[in-house]
Amino acid sequence: MGGTKHQRRGDTRRRIQDVALELFAEQGYEKTSLREIAERLAVTKAALYYHFKTKEDILVSLFQDMTRPMDELIDWAKEQPHTLATKQEVLRRYSEALAAASPLFRFMHENQATVRELSVGESFKDRMVVMMEIIKEPHMPLVDQVRCVSALFTMHAGMIALRDVEGDPEEKRKAALEVAIDLVTQAHGGTGGA
Repeated sequence: MGGTKHQRRGDTRRRIQDVALELFAEQGYEKTSLREIAERLAVTKAALYYHFKTKEDILVSLFQDMTRPMDELIDWAKEQPHTLATKQEVLRRYSEALAAASPLFRFMHENQATVRELSVGESFKDRMVVMMEIIKEPHMPLVDQVRCVSALFTMHAGMIALRDVEGDPEEKRKAALEVAIDLVTQAHGGTGGA
């Protein structure tokens, strides 16, 4: 009973986030109002306020939900041996986390000025710095450090740049992941893709 009410509350929160992200994508963050979000959900503004007081609260909650798997991945990676196999697994898991958060990443890409103004932009940047530290080695030649950093951005760019390329989204994700793994493998003395 108490669990059912909590479940319903979680579903409402998720629906608000999904609808807000849709509206942000359609008309931009700045041009979307809480009233419009409530109207699309067919709920009162009071019901919306119960979960979120501002648009920024909604956006921050989306980032927190998206970064939770990233934080778990970072924590896991820090506990693993600093090997090529670990780094390849980090890329695989990161690719899956990115795929799950693709609507939010599209929003970030299309609303960079807004993201920079919000606290979430800095916290995401901080996580990316840690991810880069996990993937590369400080003693590597500069060209190999660039390969490692580029591996992460290959997956990000794959989500944005390949969006308009015809094909199955999962196949595109796998292709970007393969290139990212090739870059890290090559940076660690491997032969890359062949």
